[in-house]
Amino acid sequence: MKKFNYLLTAITIGAMSIVGCDPVEDINDQLEANEAGIFDVFDYTLTEDDYKETLELDYANFNTVDDAKTLIPTVLNTNFPVLGDASLANVSYDLYAPVSTESSLIVYTVSTADYDANPDTAQYNNFDDEEQIYTFLDSKFPNVANRTLVSLTYVFYNGSSQTLNNGFLRVNGEWQFVLGLTSAEYTAVGQGFANFNTEDEALRKLPIFLLDKFKYEEIAVNTVKSTMYKLYTTDVDDIDGDGSKTDRATYSYIVNFIYDGSSWSEYNNTLRMTLQFGNDSGVWVPDNTVAYSFTQGDIALVSSTLLTKYPGPADNVGFFKSFDRRSGSSNYWSDDMMIEAIGIVLDSINPNAEEDQKYAVTVVIYNGSTTNETFFLIKTDGAWVAQ
Repeated sequence: MKKFNYLLTAITIGAMSIVGCDPVEDINDQLEANEAGIFDVFDYTLTEDDYKETLELDYANFNTVDDAKTLIPTVLNTNFPVLGDASLANVSYDLYAPVSTESSLIVYTVSTADYDANPDTAQYNNFDDEEQIYTFLDSKFPNVANRTLVSLTYVFYNGSSQTLNNGFLRVNGEWQFVLGLTSAEYTAVGQGFANFNTEDEALRKLPIFLLDKFKYEEIAVNTVKSTMYKLYTTDVDDIDGDGSKTDRATYSYIVNFIYDGSSWSEYNNTLRMTLQFGNDSGVWVPDNTVAYSFTQGDIALVSSTLLTKYPGPADNVGFFKSFDRRSGSSNYWSDDMMIEAIGIVLDSINPNAEEDQKYAVTVVIYNGSTTNETFFLIKTDGAWVAQ
């Protein structure tokens, strides 16, 4: 039995798309003129019908990656029965990955007495190290319930003193940092006070705030950030956790946002993921094949590298930018020569490829007319060979 590996990557939400209203119909329209068992490489995003009708799931997502690996082949067989051996499908799906925002709340401002109680903070009445904050929280709130959020106002020194308001969420015995906004940041997003007036206003402005906040940082796609914001309200009970009503006019909330590579949006507890499948003798299996098409630079590399060994074919491909696949031609590229040429390019673009890494490489050929041909290679014992 062949050995197959899988490649799982997080991608930008909505980055992979197929033109048309019905992606299944669009792909099959392109294939219907061909006989069964044809080869194709394509992108596909699961639809709600795929989850709820084809797979009979209650929700339009998977609970685990293993579920996706097991169930997606059923969708591919149902939607694309005409596709055969060596076809590749890069499938986007939603993975359920909830991040809770539920919490009880304590609002607290660190006092001079609090700073004085710790020798490391007493002299300047501020924190200058994050560990000092967590030490203070452990001392001040040692027995809070799980998922208690402390909306903490404190002075932090980092070259200059700044008053901050951030959240610290107690989860399973550990404090988790939740980003908050300073008074200056509320002003910067157009607020007259250090709070938002409505939830809609917060959800509209916070993604813009996060984009500016992290504009100089490298943020990975699918990064989820919890953010704490203050909302003005007159209907708050026991906001400070002391068992009585309070006259405070603001309440702190947590909301999660996800980054798609260019913008932040409210996180709906699902991650857009991709999983590639290969068709092995009619059976779709998770597969690590990388689809790649030759560039003009790849042609130049092959021509110069093999010019001495295959002077006619190498010179010809360098000039015409296509491989001559006519067996009677003096510039003929045989299957073995093609594998050798493609191996040179793969060593150039992926010199550290792991054992069993597979590629489906498409090149321009001439066989009486100019067209494309795809070759399948796998790295075996350190060398690229035909599958």
